[in-house]
Amino acid sequence: MVNVLVIGSGGREHAIGWKLEQSNNVDRVFHAPGNGGTLNNIPISVDNLDELAKFASENNCFTVVGPEAPLAMGIVDMFNERGLKIFGPTKESAQLESSKIWAKQFLKRNNIPTASFEVFDDAVKAKEYVNQIEYNVVVKADGLAAGKGVIVCDSKDEAEKSIDMMLVDKKFGDAGNNIIIEERIDGIEASYIALSDGKIAIPMATSQDHKRIFDNDKGPNTGGMGAYSPTPIIDKDLSQKIQEKIIDKTISSLRNEGITFKGFLYAGIMLKDGEPYVLEYNVRMGDPECQPILMRMDSDLFQYLVGSVDGTLEKMPPISWKNKSAVCIVLASKGYPESYTKGDEIFGLGKAFDDAYVFHAGTKEQDKKIITNGGRVFGVTALGDTLESAIKHAYGATEKISWKNKYFRTDIGKKGLTYL
Repeated sequence: MVNVLVIGSGGREHAIGWKLEQSNNVDRVFHAPGNGGTLNNIPISVDNLDELAKFASENNCFTVVGPEAPLAMGIVDMFNERGLKIFGPTKESAQLESSKIWAKQFLKRNNIPTASFEVFDDAVKAKEYVNQIEYNVVVKADGLAAGKGVIVCDSKDEAEKSIDMMLVDKKFGDAGNNIIIEERIDGIEASYIALSDGKIAIPMATSQDHKRIFDNDKGPNTGGMGAYSPTPIIDKDLSQKIQEKIIDKTISSLRNEGITFKGFLYAGIMLKDGEPYVLEYNVRMGDPECQPILMRMDSDLFQYLVGSVDGTLEKMPPISWKNKSAVCIVLASKGYPESYTKGDEIFGLGKAFDDAYVFHAGTKEQDKKIITNGGRVFGVTALGDTLESAIKHAYGATEKISWKNKYFRTDIGKKGLTYL
C-alpha cells in the first residue's frame, strides 16, 4: 500500500483526493496545502518544491499535481531526479499551458487546427494590427494568469482596451509581457481531456465548462463557474475526430520534438461547422470539469495515474464510466473574479446531500468553523439518470449551503439540454 500526496487547494484537488481515497491500492491521501474540506492537510504551499519532495520521500507518497503553477516550475523534473514517483508533465511539456505563444507556435508547425494569430510585445503595433484586420479577436496573455488572461473582444475598441490592460497597465504582471492576438472563432466550446503516458492518450469522459461569470455566458472570464459531463455536443464521431486530429497528433508531435508528455492533456475545443479547433491547452485536469468527470468514473483512478507514470496505459482496459450525467455548480464569493471578501462563515454543510457531493475550493477551517477563503468556494456536484435530473439534484443541494456573499450561475448545464 502506498500513500498519495495531492498538491493543490482547489475543488479539483478535493475531487482527486476524494476519488483516490476509494482505491484499494491507496493507504492515506494527504493534501498540500488542501482546504476546509480535505483530510490530512499538510501546511506546505504548492511552490515550496523542496518541502513537498521531503514530505513525499518521508511518507512513501505517490504525488499527484493538481494546479499548473508547480508544473510550470518543474516539480516533476525535480521529483524524478530524486527518484520520487509523481504524476504530471515535465516543465518542458508544461509549456503547452505555461506559454500560450509556445503552444500556438507548436500547433501551427504541426498543422493542428487552431485560429490564426500574431504575437506582440508592443501596444502601439498590436493596436495597428487590430485596426487593419476585418474580424473580431481574442487577446491572450502569454503566461499563466489563473484562467483570467483571455479576453474575448466584441469590437476594436474592446481589443485596444485589452491590449492596454496587458501591455501597458500590466494587469497580469509578467504573464502579459507578450500577448497573442488571434482570430475569434465563434462556435460551441467544449472540453476534451485525455490521459497520456507519452506514447498513447486515452480519453476521459467529455464535458463542457461555463467560463463567464454571469448567466447566458455574459461578463468576464473566470476559472469556471460550472461544468457537466458527458456533453451531447461531442458525439462518437466528433470524439474520434478530436482524438485523432488533435490529441493523438499532439502527443506524437511532441514525441517527434523530443518531448514525452505524461499527465492529463486538456484541449479547450471550439466547434465550428462540425470541425474542432484548439483554443488552448491545459496540462492538468480542468477545474470544475474534474468534479463531474470523476463523479462518473467507475474505474480506479490511482491505477491509471500509475499507468501514466510507468508508461503502461496500452496494457490497461478502457476506463469505465457510470451511465449517468453529472453536474457541478460553482458557488462563488460575490465580486469574483475581481475583488471579493473572505472570512464569511458558511452554514449548511452538516446537512444530508443524498445525490450530491460538496467539493471544497476556497474554504478554510478556523475556530471549528468553515469560512470562505477564495473566489470560487465550492463545486457542488450531483449525479442523475439524465442531465435534467442531475441539474435538479445539483441546484437542490446548492440551496442547503449559505453565507453572506454567496453567488452562483442559475443556468449551468442548460446549454446541454438544447442538444438532447
